[in-house]
Amino acid sequence: MIETISNPLPLAARLRDRIRREGPLPFCDWMKAALYEGNDGYYCRHDRIRWGREGDYRTSPERSSLFAATFARYFARLHTELGQPSSFTIFEAGAGNGQFAEGVLRTLKRSFPNVFEATSYVIAEVSEHACALARERLQPFADRVQFRRLEDRNIERGVIFTNELLDALPVHRVTLSDGQLREFYVTVRADGDFDWTLATPDRAVSTCFEKYFAEAGVHPVEGQIIEVSLEIENWLRTAAASLGTGYVVTVDYGAAAEDLYSPDARLQGTLRGFRDHHFVEDVLAEPGEHDLTTTLNWSFVQSCGSRLGLEILELERQDRFLIANGFLEQLEIESSQCRSEAERLRLTSAAREMILPGGMGSHFQVLVQKKTQRNGAL
Repeated sequence: MIETISNPLPLAARLRDRIRREGPLPFCDWMKAALYEGNDGYYCRHDRIRWGREGDYRTSPERSSLFAATFARYFARLHTELGQPSSFTIFEAGAGNGQFAEGVLRTLKRSFPNVFEATSYVIAEVSEHACALARERLQPFADRVQFRRLEDRNIERGVIFTNELLDALPVHRVTLSDGQLREFYVTVRADGDFDWTLATPDRAVSTCFEKYFAEAGVHPVEGQIIEVSLEIENWLRTAAASLGTGYVVTVDYGAAAEDLYSPDARLQGTLRGFRDHHFVEDVLAEPGEHDLTTTLNWSFVQSCGSRLGLEILELERQDRFLIANGFLEQLEIESSQCRSEAERLRLTSAAREMILPGGMGSHFQVLVQKKTQRNGAL
């Protein structure tokens, strides 16, 4: 799992010193530092707004309150399918500032009081600043909210939920060069700027790449760049080990391996950076100042889950999933509670963005996996 490390030097300076001392860094290590290291890794900073119109990107909970409300309805259904246990855990990994958690708990309390009374909501978040914001936001529900790491939690019955978490896990970047598998490393030029270089991965890592490609049915072509997220399997292993009986619900943007790794469509891979709602031209420039992300390999997520005892229930486009699970009914409920026409207009405009063809919801998917026994193949 991701852990943060404090250091007084600026992040870029620390990375330059490390590279000059140890040699070029595998991009996976560089990305991990750029996103999670100390107080100035991108996700750990307290001086930068990441979410919403004034930030670098907008996630579904920020776009519409109906996203969390619809998932609350879905979680209530899962509670019923688990036999309506008196103790029910919703564990959200990568919860940010707690906006999704607030929407879920508010909806459960209002519309599903029996589920609300059974629910403990547990948050895992690497940013201390985001945790502080979430604690303040969730103060009305303080008696049922905890902040714990996933590996420290034993979830007897419940749901592990993530929204745009797996796409932000560090990845290796590899390519086929002169018929040989090579890995992208980050080095420092004479002028101090970060730059790419290629090197042969060590045997242990190379074996992991070969296993990944075999499982995904991928055969790289010369010059093709592929991102390999080995962290996904580690995260799923922890989730499966922490969960007794229940569900792992993953919301993210991805594609099947045959589409994701098609050299005709994505010869240069999918690594990209975001800042102020725009693509970053140089993803290596100014580490810690922008988001980094890649497109998820859903085929690998599903096959890993299956090996770890997680049964695949569905993989559906987010807009279709929301509609199938009461989005329009929730829109009607919340619309009737609006205090002004302007408020109702804002609600319906955000709703359209979530479910209309070509809108945000059409670019994301929801994977639901079920764990039915603690002694799965871990």
